[in-house]
Amino acid sequence: MSYEFNNNREYDIIAIGRACIDLNATEYNRPMEETMTFSKYVGGSPANIAIGSSKLGLKAGFIGKIPDDQHGNFIKKYMSDTGIDTSNMVVDTEGRKAGLTFTEIKSPEECSILMYREEVADLYLHQDEVHEDYIKQAKVLLVSGTALAQSPSREAVIKAVGLARKNDVKVIFELDYRPYTWKSKEETAVYYSLVAQQSDVVIGTRDEYDMMENIEEGEGDNQKTVAHLFNHQSDLIVIKHGVEGSYAYTKAGDIYRGHAYKTKVLKTFGAGDSYASAFLYALINGKDIETALKFGSASASIVVSKHSSSEAMPTVEEIEELIAVNA
Repeated sequence: MSYEFNNNREYDIIAIGRACIDLNATEYNRPMEETMTFSKYVGGSPANIAIGSSKLGLKAGFIGKIPDDQHGNFIKKYMSDTGIDTSNMVVDTEGRKAGLTFTEIKSPEECSILMYREEVADLYLHQDEVHEDYIKQAKVLLVSGTALAQSPSREAVIKAVGLARKNDVKVIFELDYRPYTWKSKEETAVYYSLVAQQSDVVIGTRDEYDMMENIEEGEGDNQKTVAHLFNHQSDLIVIKHGVEGSYAYTKAGDIYRGHAYKTKVLKTFGAGDSYASAFLYALINGKDIETALKFGSASASIVVSKHSSSEAMPTVEEIEELIAVNA
């Protein structure tokens, strides 16, 4: 089974939300306290997904707010150089800064993230900076959960989702749960549920769905999750279970399983964004859901074996080669 999109559109995908700076430790197998050198990359889930999609050949655009400084210039230039339309990236005029994410690579199993998200520019995207004329040019609007963490970004994203629904643009919700900017689990569950119920496709880990349902981690049930969301707008739900692979559920009752690909893991972060970009690439290009799961898993496998997230996003050839080797 393949998934249908409105193909008479200028952009394959427009992402909305955070674009920030990742500073990844260049010294492996040591704690951050002892790490002295880091490499700079563009980061942020929706930015990474847009970058990954563009590198795979999709025509991508981005809506977000960046600082009026060197970091903002770096983000915009990198994304533009990757082929992403940045005409709807807004420059903050209030002196806010880019979010910063420091990563620690103690071992392949033990990676951590230290994220600075106080008063960051991307959370100050306003409703009046989201434009219907732009969104209606896309096949897909990609929404990331982090952008719902506070106002005015929250309302800007909800407006974007409404405009997508109005204009037959598929809404893809990548849960991307980061606890740093949320006040409580209850607040998170309210806004995640609100957007998930208006989304055509929802992608996340089992733990992220547990958070959205405001239940204890590990208590979630896939069948209950999809049954609830299928009562609303959603018709395709992807639930990831780490090394156990991922499952896709359709409203028609089909269930597909994608297996994780073994790789030499360097770090664990970046997997979700690379998964989403390749999964969506496959769907938008008319491949069936089972193949899309393979693309997502293969892409994630490639990125966790490399140092960065955005810079490591693979090509179609790399993904297809990995799938063929493991066929």
